[in-house]
Amino acid sequence: MQCFAHFSPICAPNERFMKKRIAVLASGSGTNAENIIRYFREKEAACVALVLTNKQNAFVLERARGLDVPCFYFAKSDWESGAPVLSILQEYDIDFVVLAGFLLRIPDLILHAYPDKMINIHPSLLPKFGGKGMYGDRVHEAVIAAGEKESGITIHYTNMHYDEGTIICQVKCPVLPEDTPEELAQRIHVLEYETYPKVIEELVAEGRNCI
Repeated sequence: MQCFAHFSPICAPNERFMKKRIAVLASGSGTNAENIIRYFREKEAACVALVLTNKQNAFVLERARGLDVPCFYFAKSDWESGAPVLSILQEYDIDFVVLAGFLLRIPDLILHAYPDKMINIHPSLLPKFGGKGMYGDRVHEAVIAAGEKESGITIHYTNMHYDEGTIICQVKCPVLPEDTPEELAQRIHVLEYETYPKVIEELVAEGRNCI
């Protein structure tokens, strides 16, 4: 494990309502992670208190540092075990876990610690074009190759299988005849940025506690 930051003023505990503390897991650039962090800066129900990644050079770490959010890298062996990751989640009193472009399977140890408190977003209308290895442009390429007329996003709870958790919501968009994977991806990103933070907010607000 490598530590990149320790304290975030964004998620202070001394407020009238105890904010739910969110951890965001991401493997890449982190545009969704940054969008979620910024969204919750002005919200009472929750805040992003932690960012975790499995990629040592993932740009999401730069984004987290720039936004004063604690961030950590864990090696593959740590994710396979789950114990070191769960330890940091517990250390930061995390209530809810959000996957935003995270490419590893979540170990059972962590799944059991966060039943119905961990969600993922996938850039297709599941169950179509999901599963291991289906992420990013691979999904959009498959959608276009299959001649689909629509695509979209799926937000779902995580379980022991890739992209098979209970679906929370789906939002659709058209696939145009002349679309390239990059053009379809841009349309999908708009849906992600608009929808994911709002769904997270609704889910975490249901269990907010007063102090």
